[in-house]
Amino acid sequence: MTDRIPENYNEAVEYIEELPRFTKKHSLAHTRQFLQRLGNPGLDRKIIHVAGTNGKGSVCAYMQAVLAAEGKRTGFFTSPHLVKINERIQLDRTPVDDAVFYRVFLKTLETVRGMEQEGLSHPSYFEFLFGIGMMVFAESDAEYIILETGLGGRLDATNAPKHPFLTVITSISLDHTEILGDTLTQIASEKAGIIKQGVPVFFDGSCREAAEMIRRTASKRQAPCREISNHAYEIREVGRNGIAFLRKNAYDKDITWRVPNCGLYQVMNAELALEALEYIFRDSKICRERWVSAIASVRWEGRMELIAPHLTVDGAHNPGALEAFVQSIKMLPERERELPVIIFSAVSDKKYEQMIAYLAGELKARAYIVTEIDDKRKVEAGKLRQIFEKYTASPVYERIGIREAVETAYEVRGESEIYCLGSLYLVGAVKKCYSGER
Repeated sequence: MTDRIPENYNEAVEYIEELPRFTKKHSLAHTRQFLQRLGNPGLDRKIIHVAGTNGKGSVCAYMQAVLAAEGKRTGFFTSPHLVKINERIQLDRTPVDDAVFYRVFLKTLETVRGMEQEGLSHPSYFEFLFGIGMMVFAESDAEYIILETGLGGRLDATNAPKHPFLTVITSISLDHTEILGDTLTQIASEKAGIIKQGVPVFFDGSCREAAEMIRRTASKRQAPCREISNHAYEIREVGRNGIAFLRKNAYDKDITWRVPNCGLYQVMNAELALEALEYIFRDSKICRERWVSAIASVRWEGRMELIAPHLTVDGAHNPGALEAFVQSIKMLPERERELPVIIFSAVSDKKYEQMIAYLAGELKARAYIVTEIDDKRKVEAGKLRQIFEKYTASPVYERIGIREAVETAYEVRGESEIYCLGSLYLVGAVKKCYSGER
C-alpha cells in the first residue's frame, strides 16, 4: 500500500476499500493488540455483543431504540453498509458524519503505521473499521456499545472485548458453510463463541440443534442463559405496514406491540431485544408505553423496506432468510400477496440454487427478473436465469443492469408488488438508484 496519507474523507474511504487487496483476517490476539495500541477505546463501556445468522441488525436496532428512549447514549457497529461506509459506525442510530470519520481515521492510521514499523500486519478491512468505530464511541462518551458480529462469532474481530455486559444470539441457519461448518451444530458453535464466563446470554431457541449447543456452551462458561421461543408472543395482525403482537407475560398481557415491518421474523427479533432490555433495566421502573413507541418507531433499512411505490427491498441472502421472506409474504392479506414480481441477484459463496428452488416452489410469482451486482463474487445473470427456468414456468427476464431490471419489473408488474432480494449488495444498489418517489 502507498505510504501517502489520505488528504480527505473520500481518499480515506478509497484507502479502506483497497485494504482487501493487501491484508487478510487476523487472530483475536492481533485485534486485541491493535485495540491496546489505540488505548483500548470503549472497553470500559457496557458492551452488548450480538451474533447469529439472521436478525442481528434488527435486534440491535430495537435495543438501540429503547436505550435511546431511556436517555442512554449508544454506539452501534454494524455491517455491511448498503450505500455509504459511515453506516457501519453509528451514534444513537445516526451514521457518524464525514468529518468525524476522517479525523478518527487519521488517528487510527497513525497507530497502524506504528504497528507496521514494528513488523505487525495491517488490520484487515473489517478490523480497521472496528478500530475506528471503537475510537468514535469512546470519544462520544457512549454509555452502551452495541457490536454486531461480521461473520461467525468466535473468531470475529468484535469478539476481542473480553468482558461484555451481555450477549445475544439471534436465529441460526446455514450460511457461510465453507467457513463456519456445514451443520447447524457447527455454525451454532461458532456463534456461541461470543459467550463469556459469567456473562448473561439471551438467544433465539427456534432451532433445536443450535439451542442445544448454545445451552451447553453457556453452562460450561457459567453464563446465565435465557432461551426465547415463539411461545413467548402471539401474532395478532399482519399487514404491509407492520405486525401487531402480544407478549405472553404477566406485565404485557394487555399491551399490543407493533413492529413497523411485515417480516414475520421481526416479531422474534423484537421479543429477543425486549427480553435482553428487561434484564438491563431489571432494577428500574419500566415505562411500557415508552418502549412500545420506541419499538414501533424502528426503521431498519433493507429489511422488507418499501423504498418506492410498489417496490420493496429485503436483505434475504441465505436459505433461512429467504424462507422467512416467503412465510412473511404468505401471511399478508390475500390482496397484498397476489403474484409478486421478484428481482433477484446473488453472490457466488451463497447457496443460491437452493434459494431459487425454494423461492420458485413456495411462492408463485408473476415474473422473475435476474440481474447482476457490481462485485467480483457476482453470479452472472445468465446463470441465474437458467436455474430459475429449471424450477418455474413463470417468465424469467435477464437484465444485466440493476436500473434496467427495476424498470422491467415495473413494466410487467400489472397490479403486483415488486420485491428485490437475494443479496444485500443488490439491496444497496437498488436503494442508491431508486430511493424516493417514483
